[in-house]
Amino acid sequence: MLISITHITMFVHDQDATLNFYKKLGFVVHTDADFEGMRWLTLCFPAKRDFELVIMKATTGIQKALVGKQTGDIPFMNLESNDCKKDYELFKAQGVEFVSVPETQPWGISMAVRDNSGNKIYICQPALI
Repeated sequence: MLISITHITMFVHDQDATLNFYKKLGFVVHTDADFEGMRWLTLCFPAKRDFELVIMKATTGIQKALVGKQTGDIPFMNLESNDCKKDYELFKAQGVEFVSVPETQPWGISMAVRDNSGNKIYICQPALI
């Protein structure tokens, strides 16, 4: 029986630039290893090491075409925040590009950012029920 998601892969043109961007959001390096000329770079949140974001260098034409639009125009991923407005100020000071600023919604406070490849990332601080 399947029990969890362990990795999700994102194609990028520049692994180091992507690593630098995701560090701004609080990700840390989980694994950075060379496997016969292929760099295996994975990121995670410090308190959530069992779920990794694989930062894979796009090498084929198909992979390169997917960079920044693997999920079309919807968010590539959704992240949960415990203080969306504080994160907004922190990310703004670090030069993160915003798709939308924090807004109060029925489900909580949410905003969206765009990563260095053009992927949209949705961030939400759930409403207390």
